[in-house]
Amino acid sequence: MSERRRRRFLRVAVHLAAAAGLVVLVISARAGRAAPAAPVAVAVVLLAASHLLLARELGRREHIERALHDANRELEAFAYSVSHDLRAPLRAIEGFSQALVEDAGPALSPEARRHLERICAATRRMGCLIDDLMLLSKVSEAEMTRQRIDLSDLALQILADLRRQAPDRRVEAIITPGLTAAGDPELVRLALQNLIENAWKFTARRRQPTIDVGRTRDEDGAVAFYVGDNGAGFDPAYADKLFGPFQRLHAASEFPGTGIGLATVQRIVHRHGGHVWAEGLPDQGACFYFTLE
Repeated sequence: MSERRRRRFLRVAVHLAAAAGLVVLVISARAGRAAPAAPVAVAVVLLAASHLLLARELGRREHIERALHDANRELEAFAYSVSHDLRAPLRAIEGFSQALVEDAGPALSPEARRHLERICAATRRMGCLIDDLMLLSKVSEAEMTRQRIDLSDLALQILADLRRQAPDRRVEAIITPGLTAAGDPELVRLALQNLIENAWKFTARRRQPTIDVGRTRDEDGAVAFYVGDNGAGFDPAYADKLFGPFQRLHAASEFPGTGIGLATVQRIVHRHGGHVWAEGLPDQGACFYFTLE
């Protein structure tokens, strides 16, 4: 349930409870004509006071939520600005490093060339981090339009793109047909793409890699979707850290990446009022689950 719907539900519940309580008290007072009116009056006052306290608590929570929302928007704007401003010096570092390699390459020692190559690689990695940070900011600010989405078709499209990029890889894909959900098409596609690309990446060292996209239910019985694989997996003790920005459980030398993808997935899922979680074991694969409402 979204925050807006939850607040509306609480307001309606409070008003209905107060109205129902007053009706019950009035009926009780009329039925017991011989009973004194003082207890009824006291009960009405207590009910009104309780109603007032609940209304104040709702107002206080709404104020806190608005303040948190404003603070998050300011942080996102700051991150976007910083990411944008970092591009110019990075381009200069990479450009001058490449120029040095081209102009003085033959005169440089092998060790000096390796240093320059590392500088270029580091600037390219920083550029990728900046791109992912900007994407993460845009995900939080993007307008949402809910409509019916065919997740099975999306998964097939994403896998087809990955196969075109790596035609030599043979990955078995098990896509449950008829997976549908309500959500923003662009954001949901981005979340599913991040999950499937992760599965594609972490199964790179398997002889028979498998990616499974399907449907299940969470602990409350709500419909949940999953993307599973038989890849590198992870230590379940660190499952909660997976969705934090820049959190990585594998070395970049083993599996490339910036550590922003799963943070993006979590933000998209939360914007839809859902939740996301993961299960896995080292060298035995991983499975990522998410709901969208």
